[in-house]
Amino acid sequence: MLTGFLISRIRQRRAQRRPSGPTVAELLLRLVRSSNNGLLVLNRFGDMVLHNHRAEVLGLVRDNRADPRARVAAEGVVETDEAIEIDLSPLEARGRQPEAVVGEVRPLGDGFTVVEAVDHSEAARLEAVRRDFVANVSHELKTPVGAIALLTEAVLDAAEDVDEVRRFGNKILHESTRLGTLVTELIALSRLQGAERLPDLNAVEVDAVVREALGRVRLSAESAQITVTTDAPSGLVIEGDRTLLVTALSNLLENAIAYSPAGSPVSVSRRLADGMVEIAVTDRGIGIAEEDQQRVFERFYRADKARSRATGGTGLGLAIVKHVAANHGGEVKLWSMPGTGSTFTLRIPVRQSAVSAGPPSAPRQEKVPDRVSRLVVSSQEQGGKQ
Repeated sequence: MLTGFLISRIRQRRAQRRPSGPTVAELLLRLVRSSNNGLLVLNRFGDMVLHNHRAEVLGLVRDNRADPRARVAAEGVVETDEAIEIDLSPLEARGRQPEAVVGEVRPLGDGFTVVEAVDHSEAARLEAVRRDFVANVSHELKTPVGAIALLTEAVLDAAEDVDEVRRFGNKILHESTRLGTLVTELIALSRLQGAERLPDLNAVEVDAVVREALGRVRLSAESAQITVTTDAPSGLVIEGDRTLLVTALSNLLENAIAYSPAGSPVSVSRRLADGMVEIAVTDRGIGIAEEDQQRVFERFYRADKARSRATGGTGLGLAIVKHVAANHGGEVKLWSMPGTGSTFTLRIPVRQSAVSAGPPSAPRQEKVPDRVSRLVVSSQEQGGKQ
């Protein structure tokens, strides 16, 4: 009896000393399952012993079978006992699924191997974007630079002809202005795409942004014989950077003017909807085809290349608008129909302290210029088109 009592006490003490919680094996299993990389363990026959859900997401395991490329590589690793890297990228496109997957096969001993798959799709996409950007910038810079060189040679050849010198000189001025605009917009776009937040977010009056943007496009509108009209001042206030917001709205207005026939109207309206201030620019121009509407915000993309180059466009204006909106926690929307016109709507969160503020009691119109008949598009009409 005494011996039995002592054995029981010893077992109780051991149980008390045993730490509570998961065992090391359980923790390792949790680690495998929670890993952001795909993990797969194979035996010497290429059969799966263990894998996590991430391995299925990356395509390392499909239909409960290991990728054949991983099995072949594992056989080689068992023979050589040396780790190797393999390409496990999907052999066919699957929409938004991973596109670039790299795997490392390592020996575990006793014929077992582990395959670790890492998703490099985002890095591959960024590299593709970088290559496209460099190629596009090189092409866009080469065009005005080459034109300036040719025009300069023409001026030298016609040095004694005053009229020809003046004509070529105006063309050189046009190309150099275009080059300067391109460089300026590239710098602005590179800043907007940075990871840091806007340095200073201040209270900005929407009506002041509209007035300043109208002032910037006044000469362009007069040259194109286009009237830009607005609805009544709204009294709305947003949180943001006034200079960037004016630049974004000016780009929308410049596009509307450039792609509208002479004498046609362009209008600006503003309203508050679902906590967002919406500034809409509507034109009655050539419109944008449905297949181009998703791409017009890309850098250097032009729906009408001939028209854009004729107007001196850089193809960066709408990309700048998109990034200005994003940096302010908003977005830009597009409604368009070929032959009818387009409406670009800049949506920025309203300043919370100004939500209850009502519009001024004395509405007025701001127009550019006033020698052409005006057309005022109300905010209700804008909402219907969107």
